[in-house]
Amino acid sequence: MPTSSGRKPRTSSRRAPARVSARTAREPPAPEQSPVPGVVAEPPPRPDKVPFDIDEVLSRIRETVRGFADAAMFALAARGHDSLFEQLVACILSIRTLDEVSLPVSLALLGRASTPEAMAALTPEEIDALIRPVTFHEPKARQLHAIAVRTRDEYGGKLPCDAQVLQSFKGVGPKCAHLALGIACGHEAISVDIHVHRVTNRWGYVRARTPEATLAALETQLPRPYWVELNRLLVPFGKHVCTGTRPRCSMCPVLQYCRQVGVTQVR
Repeated sequence: MPTSSGRKPRTSSRRAPARVSARTAREPPAPEQSPVPGVVAEPPPRPDKVPFDIDEVLSRIRETVRGFADAAMFALAARGHDSLFEQLVACILSIRTLDEVSLPVSLALLGRASTPEAMAALTPEEIDALIRPVTFHEPKARQLHAIAVRTRDEYGGKLPCDAQVLQSFKGVGPKCAHLALGIACGHEAISVDIHVHRVTNRWGYVRARTPEATLAALETQLPRPYWVELNRLLVPFGKHVCTGTRPRCSMCPVLQYCRQVGVTQVR
């Protein structure tokens, strides 16, 4: 209301400070976000770590995994099932399925039908009966039958060593295409599964939110001689040492190099 002099009282232009709860006051600031889509911001430096040496890291891991079972597709190739068609079949069977399950199933199916012609001669129901232990066996049976028929009819029974051809099949992504090409055709191609994605980001070697972004990052900085071997090494390493939860850091041969990004509990 007006004062006795007729003027309105002055009000402060400053707002009262916002109330901050005790919980909010204790929370650390949100981590800085990278401006590049799919890339995680650089983690803080670790004075207890030595500079990352990919040659030494993979050399140590190579020795560590000698006592573990080989990844399923590599184990299958060692048993003679090393054609591109067989490797593609094995990779499809391995999707969302443990190697301990997918390897014997692959051996059973390829023991019955190891060529596109032989698999195309089976019905999807017959394929399904042979692969029932794997995850999503019914759609995988239809998918494998369709791939066999198309390979027989369009490619004369022999798949070309071409990533675009493989990825033109329904359900075949870069991971399966690259790994099958690397094993069967000797192509230098990186296959990023959950283990490769988790381990390389945990090291701090790459900083990516998705397997696709991890693949792109690895293609820019991983030396080409390691492109195929990386999957062979990191699948058993990720299963037995650098596990998803509570990794076995106490037995890790590369702990001094690993920045342990995101690790909160260890064994």
